[in-house]
Amino acid sequence: MRKVTIKDVAREAGVSISTVSNALNDVDVLNPETKSHILDVAKRLNYVPNINGKLLKSGKSKMLGFFTTSVSGPYFYTLVETMSRECDRHGYGLNIFVTKDKQVIMSNILGGRVDGVIVYEELRIDENDIAIMEQNNIKAVFLDREIQNENMGSIIFDSYVDAYEATKYLISLGHKNIAYIAGVETMFDSEQRKAGYLAALRDYGLKADEDYILQGYFEEEGSYGAVKSFVNVHGSKLPDAFLAGNDLSAIGAMRALKSLGYEIPQDTSVVGFDDIDIAQYFSPSLTTVRNQIARQGILVVNHLIRMIQEKEEGRHEKLPGELIVRGSTQIKMVRD
Repeated sequence: MRKVTIKDVAREAGVSISTVSNALNDVDVLNPETKSHILDVAKRLNYVPNINGKLLKSGKSKMLGFFTTSVSGPYFYTLVETMSRECDRHGYGLNIFVTKDKQVIMSNILGGRVDGVIVYEELRIDENDIAIMEQNNIKAVFLDREIQNENMGSIIFDSYVDAYEATKYLISLGHKNIAYIAGVETMFDSEQRKAGYLAALRDYGLKADEDYILQGYFEEEGSYGAVKSFVNVHGSKLPDAFLAGNDLSAIGAMRALKSLGYEIPQDTSVVGFDDIDIAQYFSPSLTTVRNQIARQGILVVNHLIRMIQEKEEGRHEKLPGELIVRGSTQIKMVRD
C-alpha cells in the first residue's frame, strides 16, 4: 500500500502544499477553520509526517539518547521512567541504547540521531572519546563520573560521603568488623562507596580486612552466593555488620544469612543503598541510604535540554543521600 504524502493531503484538502506544511507545523498564519480542515484531512488519510525530512530542515531531532549497559533493576526502572516523563513534558522523546560495544555507543553519539546524550555505562568512555565528543559539539550529561565543561555536565550521587556516613553509623552501634558487598569494580558508584567505607574504617581506627570485601555485582543472587560462600569458609569470622553496595545486594545478603540460621539484626546488621520499594517491606525492614533517583532523572533531562538550548553551560552536581534507619540494624549485643 502506497504511503500517503503531503501532496495527497494538499490535493484532498484543496490547498497548496505550503499551506498543509504550515498547518502541520503549527505555523500561526492560517485561519482556524482552514487549519482544522487540513488536520482533519491528514488524520482521515492516516498521513504520517516524514521525520527525517523535518530533521534535515531543522537540524534537530527533538530526541535525547540514554546510553547504558543495562536497564535491569529498580534503579533503572525509576530513572528511565522519570527521564521519559520529563522528556515528554519538554516535547522531547527518549531513545534508549543498551550496549557494551563502545564503537556502537560512539557511532550513535556522533551520528546526529539525537540532540544530546545521557551516559551511564560500565565501559567508561575514555578521555579520547570525550575529546572527540567535544570536537563535535556534543551536549552530554554523565551519571557515572564527575565532569564539567561548556557542553558536558554530570548529575551523580554523593556515594563517597554517603558510604562514609553509613559506615560511621554502623561503627556508632558498636560494630567493628564491617564487611562491604561491592558492585561492579568499573562502576563509579561502586568504587566511590567502597572508598567511603574504607575511609571511615581508617578514620575510626578500624582495620580493613580484605576477606570482608565481597563481590555481589549489585545483584541479589550474586550477593546471596558471595555471603553464603564467605560464611561457609570463614564461619568463625562472621562480620558484625554488612554494608551492601545497593539494596538488592543487601536483600541477597540477608537471605543468605537467614538460610544459614543467623538472625538479623541480632547476629549481624545490614545496610543497603537506594531505598527501593521492597526495602521497607522485607523482613526485617532494610536500613538503607535513600538516593534521589527520580530527582536525578529530572535534573539530568532539564540540564541537558538547557545546554541544547544554549541557556546554560555544563555543571557538576552531587545529590546527597539520606540514611533511613529500619529493622535490619541495631546496637551490637555483647554475648557472654
